[in-house]
Amino acid sequence: MSDSATVELDAGLEKHRTELTGYCYRMLGSAFEAEDAVQDTMVRAWRSFDKFEGRSSLRSWLYRIATNVCLDMLNAGNRRARPMDLTASTPLAQAALTPRADNVWLEPIPDGRVLPTIGDPAEAAVAKESVRLAFIAALQQLPAKQRAVLILREVLAWKASEVAELLGTTVASVNSALQRARATLAERPADDTATSDPLDDEQQKLLDRYVTAFEGYDMAALTALLHEDAIMTMPPFDLWLRGPQDITGFMSTMGAQCEGSRLLPVAVNGTPGFAQYKPDPDKGGYMPWAIQVIEISAGRVAGFHCFLDTQRWFPLFGVPLHLDA
Repeated sequence: MSDSATVELDAGLEKHRTELTGYCYRMLGSAFEAEDAVQDTMVRAWRSFDKFEGRSSLRSWLYRIATNVCLDMLNAGNRRARPMDLTASTPLAQAALTPRADNVWLEPIPDGRVLPTIGDPAEAAVAKESVRLAFIAALQQLPAKQRAVLILREVLAWKASEVAELLGTTVASVNSALQRARATLAERPADDTATSDPLDDEQQKLLDRYVTAFEGYDMAALTALLHEDAIMTMPPFDLWLRGPQDITGFMSTMGAQCEGSRLLPVAVNGTPGFAQYKPDPDKGGYMPWAIQVIEISAGRVAGFHCFLDTQRWFPLFGVPLHLDA
């Protein structure tokens, strides 16, 4: 292959990276596994490009490779989850911080890694809805091939015939898989969490009040912002709390080290989020602590999910590893 052809192929593959990462993330539920899957897809495509006969588009061919990569990765049987998918909520009096392995947890991902630029506002809104944590968690309940069918048909709007060709099966089989996938998801009704598309004035004001309350560690102000059944999770710990009383009670006791934190906004899973920094007793200023995913519903905070592995998340989101005082 000539140098110019190599450059052209690299560019042709690279322009699909973001949407392929979004597809693999929906399939796998892991930001890092999704990026690994896309890299594997690119390598396989590069190595076998001489066999690409052009009967389908380059994009379709890449999706076929990415699907096979994801199905291979899912053969291990791992199904990622949120804390509330694994255990019941814990009353504050019984709260204990018990970690589980990284491969248990559904992971957050920056919007920029999975949401390509879309001119149509309606399509952009659908794309953001399809990377919300709740939707990704629901997808993990599906068998791998049903998961692929539902994403391709419902999220990416592929025709049944296109999906059948990609999977090497029949249209009838695709339609049957889609019907079963829909039935499974219907048992887990979606919430009405707002996506950042962008947020309206009232939602933005709610976020501003949340930042003020959290940074001021004002539990009364925070309580006023929370739904009565609001949820707080803290992977890698399997503990999760429901309701303002238990949430603020935890923050005032076991979580009191977060007092004095600072929040920087990040775009995560189609919803508002923050990089949380807590006071650094050794260096001064603030040290990274968690990526927060904020869920807003009906004018209040319905949930905030704090992902605590700072060595992984802060570099992924491209935010500073230390803040000056």
